[in-house]
Amino acid sequence: MTTSPDTASQPAGSRSALFWQIVAGTVLGLGAGLWLPGLAARMHWAVDLFLRLIVMAVGPLLFCIITLGIVGAGSLRTVGRLGVKTLIYFEGMTTLVMVVSVGAALLLRPGTGIAFMPSPDDLHAAEGYTANVRHLHQGGATGFLLSLVPRSPIAAFADGNMLQILFFAILFGVCLNGIGTAGAPITRLLEATSQLFSRMMTIIIGLAPLGVFGAMATTTARYGLGAIAHLAGFVALYCAAIALFMAIGLGGCLRLCGVSPWHFLRHFREELVITATTTASDSVLPSVMAKLEHMGVARQVVGLVVPAGYSFNLDALSIYLGFAVVFLAQATGTPLSTWQIVVMLATASFTSKGAHGVPGMGIVILAATLAAVPAIPPASIVLLVAVDWFIGIARAVGNLGGNCVAPVVMAAWEGQLDRDRAAAVLGGFRTEDTKTIV
Repeated sequence: MTTSPDTASQPAGSRSALFWQIVAGTVLGLGAGLWLPGLAARMHWAVDLFLRLIVMAVGPLLFCIITLGIVGAGSLRTVGRLGVKTLIYFEGMTTLVMVVSVGAALLLRPGTGIAFMPSPDDLHAAEGYTANVRHLHQGGATGFLLSLVPRSPIAAFADGNMLQILFFAILFGVCLNGIGTAGAPITRLLEATSQLFSRMMTIIIGLAPLGVFGAMATTTARYGLGAIAHLAGFVALYCAAIALFMAIGLGGCLRLCGVSPWHFLRHFREELVITATTTASDSVLPSVMAKLEHMGVARQVVGLVVPAGYSFNLDALSIYLGFAVVFLAQATGTPLSTWQIVVMLATASFTSKGAHGVPGMGIVILAATLAAVPAIPPASIVLLVAVDWFIGIARAVGNLGGNCVAPVVMAAWEGQLDRDRAAAVLGGFRTEDTKTIV
């Protein structure tokens, strides 16, 4: 697994400052859209700039994280039964929550009533993703298969074609995994490159307040408070879904393992607060692993499941993708067939792997997922740019919760969970030993 140390190592004050800058950008954009609609309508260049910068960096970054994720998956096979069970759990959980989120969105219809019609500015802002849509429209199934293969790797990156980059990354990762130790220098180079582009993405995310201001201003000016109310409803619905997932889904898993969900939540309260305030959980990884081991989860399980989970067990991101695609389909008046939903779920299941720890990846992974449903205008992602940071808070907390619970489930499944120690540590809330471990 490759994390994003640059994000995690940012001073807490700078992350807090960025959060409040985004809040200020949201309020100012809302005000400009209401009281200065003429000026606000001309602020779309801010969204254009922000999305273009993301498109510029995301291709190489996506290539690195997918390739390294495949290499990491190869190493899971070497641990035998535990690795296989871990992958089964990860895939089962992420697929289940994604299916449930799609069903809930189809039932609740959060995007109905917006009537989004992309303007030329919207199309320009999302132009980095439209190549995928054109390829999916042309040539039917055979044309789609041919469009997956780039004429050259450089062409895929130059065009920003996410599907071709994904295909090349899969092939590259499989081959790199197959050559064993001979590929170690390339793996180290990819890890360093991933860190470099993560740093670049961190710098780009520093412009999020400007992008949020432009998105909020133009959306309010064009669609009024009704659209903003729908976006606020989408955020509230997603946060409620994450709360239910943690309370019912993860809580139920803990109860089946004989662990108190409330005591478990209290045990990791500092890590959850840090993650909520920074929207990144990299900095709490050592503390999470130490606390899990201290409460009675076997070291082998912790060492395998937690790092792998950061790349393969992104439950909250899966929930977001399910909600967001259906929301945008409803907002643009795009009917979705059962086959389109199945294709979307399969694409989202893959594109979400390895997305952890990369600033701003939620909107990028969503755009890659939209490539599987070409009827949905890719420019519609500008609707969610304005609220992506706030969604990111719940997304980060949900992902962390899933990766705290997964090692407990796997340890119980393998008979490597000391339940007596877990009851003693969680009941007495003894965390002092973990400080020395970290």
